[in-house]
Amino acid sequence: MNSVVNATETVGITADGISSNLSLVRDEIAGTVAKLNDDELEALAHQLRQPGRIFVAGAGRSGLVLRMAAMRLMHLGLSVHIVGDTTTPAIASGDLLLVASGSGTTSGVVRSAETAAKAGARIAAFTTNRDSPLAGLADALVIVAAAQKTDHGSGMTRQYSGSLFEQVLFHATEAIFQSLWTSTDVAAEELWLRHANLE
Repeated sequence: MNSVVNATETVGITADGISSNLSLVRDEIAGTVAKLNDDELEALAHQLRQPGRIFVAGAGRSGLVLRMAAMRLMHLGLSVHIVGDTTTPAIASGDLLLVASGSGTTSGVVRSAETAAKAGARIAAFTTNRDSPLAGLADALVIVAAAQKTDHGSGMTRQYSGSLFEQVLFHATEAIFQSLWTSTDVAAEELWLRHANLE
């Protein structure tokens, strides 16, 4: 059986190598986070503070990052729904759709944004591609200066596929959550009361 990674072979895997790759990942994240536009992040954060429900849509690993963000927004007491869940209601005027797609062309994400726009909802998006269909639909847009997942020859990153976009997406959404929280006088203990207790 041929495999790129054979669990019984550790040749070439060393503590030094792992340490070097930790530094690589850390440095790439730090460099890309530093290029985020603070005004774009502020505008997106303000969209999250507007009245209305928040709907979250993303595919693959970007979608998983947005699910983490949705949990934190729920902890703040906001009404949050994950697109595709069986109990997610219809989006409507006054609601917000929060989306992420590195390419800005992910079909399901773009379709969700188009549906939201037709319903009169606002759209907040993260992408690498300012000229993408998703960016064109966004009321608030944050551009992440990372390679798209199919850009395997990019000099923007040495990491595989869309890893850098997803890593920076996580940092950006965590920073936005932190900013939303610290703009209130709500104690951590109050947020914790909303944490899932059916685990």
